[in-house]
Amino acid sequence: MKLQIALDRLTYDECFRTLAQVDESVDIIEIGTGVIKEYGLGIVRDIKEKYPRKSVLADVKICDAGKSESETAFDYGADIITVMSFADMNTIKACVDAAEARQKEVVVDLLNYKDPEVFDQLESIGVRSVSAHIGKDQQSGNEGHDPFFQRLTDRDFKVYVAGGINETNLDRYLDLAPAVVIVGSGITKVEDKKEKAGLIKKSLGKYN
Repeated sequence: MKLQIALDRLTYDECFRTLAQVDESVDIIEIGTGVIKEYGLGIVRDIKEKYPRKSVLADVKICDAGKSESETAFDYGADIITVMSFADMNTIKACVDAAEARQKEVVVDLLNYKDPEVFDQLESIGVRSVSAHIGKDQQSGNEGHDPFFQRLTDRDFKVYVAGGINETNLDRYLDLAPAVVIVGSGITKVEDKKEKAGLIKKSLGKYN
């Protein structure tokens, strides 16, 4: 079970200061959508150059133009990109094809999309990774994943989980048998980021 740190609602310098404290504990570095909007894909390139041995995820949330959007993100150094599950299946397939051509990874973000047929559709076009994602505005103090995501337990997807996760509520997400646990403010907004990242990584180790 890998730990992914989500860098969002941070300045350029804050991203690098945070990574300097937590890089020993995290497996995947996510550059969040808001950070990319603020600083462009150049920050993806800069972080990959600084941490070449880490997997870097660009949370570009592709909705259209799958091939060109994917290739651009990969050109800037992303190892993993995201596409939205509500996008046209042709768009998602184009992202999958672009990733396979470069031996990269695509994660389909299931944020706020509950079509019961979506998993069959994603499997049919070769999707391997999905994100069981509870958005920032959806959390509203609730903890635990959406019951809809329970359908993933009967599938063979590589599952990422995200949505207000920290060391106190982590166990509420583990019934999805995630391969990757994403933590944002649970690390980035605390004073001792190194200690917190280490604590969460140690907790994940108990379930590997």
